[in-house]
Amino acid sequence: MTDKEVLSKQQDHWVKTFASKPDMFGTMPSDAAQKAAALFLKEGKTEILELGCGQGRDTFFFAESGFQVHALDYCKSGLDALGEKAETTGFTGVINPVCHDIRRPLPFAGNTFDGCFSHMLYCMALTTKELKFLSGEIRRVLKPGGLNVFTARNTSDAHYGAGIHRGENMYEMGGFIVHYLSKDKIEELADGFEIIGINEFEEGELPKKLFRVTMRKK
Repeated sequence: MTDKEVLSKQQDHWVKTFASKPDMFGTMPSDAAQKAAALFLKEGKTEILELGCGQGRDTFFFAESGFQVHALDYCKSGLDALGEKAETTGFTGVINPVCHDIRRPLPFAGNTFDGCFSHMLYCMALTTKELKFLSGEIRRVLKPGGLNVFTARNTSDAHYGAGIHRGENMYEMGGFIVHYLSKDKIEELADGFEIIGINEFEEGELPKKLFRVTMRKK
C-alpha cells in the first residue's frame, strides 16, 4: 500500500530544496541529455518537451543545441528563475517554462512534439498507475514516430531496498522518495510505444545506477 499523503508532500520538499540550493545538480548538462540531443538532431526532431526540468541545466543545453524547448516542472520558483535566465541569455521564446503537475493531463494538444526528454522524473514519488498515465499523456502529445527518452534509477542501485518503504518499489532516504524501476516495469509503461533501447549507466556519487530508456511512438 502507498501512503498518498506522504507521496504528495514530495512537491513541497523539492520546492524547499531548490530554494535553498541553487544549481543543486550543477550547471553542466547531464550525459543523458547530451545523448538524447544527439539522437533528436540525427532524426531532425526540433520541437522538444522536457518534463521535470528542475533548475534547467539540461533545458539550456537543448536551447543552445538549436531546439525549441517547452520546459515543464511543478516548482514555480524554479521555473521563474529559469524564465529570468532565459530572458537574460537571449532564449526568451526558445525556452517556454510551464508550471504543471504531471499527475494531471499535459496542457498541450495531441501530436505537438517531436521528442520528449526527462531525467530521473520517472523515479520520483509516482505510483505505477501515475507513471502509466504519464506515459499515455506523453504518447498523446508526441507526433507519430516521436521519441520519448527518459532516465530512472533502477533496481540494481545500491540504495534500492534501503530507507523507509513507501509502497511498490519506492523507498525514502534523506527526505527524498525514489521509485526504482525494473526492466519489467519499463515494458509495462511502454504501451503504444516501441522500445528502442534500455541502457544502463552510472551517475554521481555511490554511483547511482540508472536506465536510459528510448521509446518511439507507434
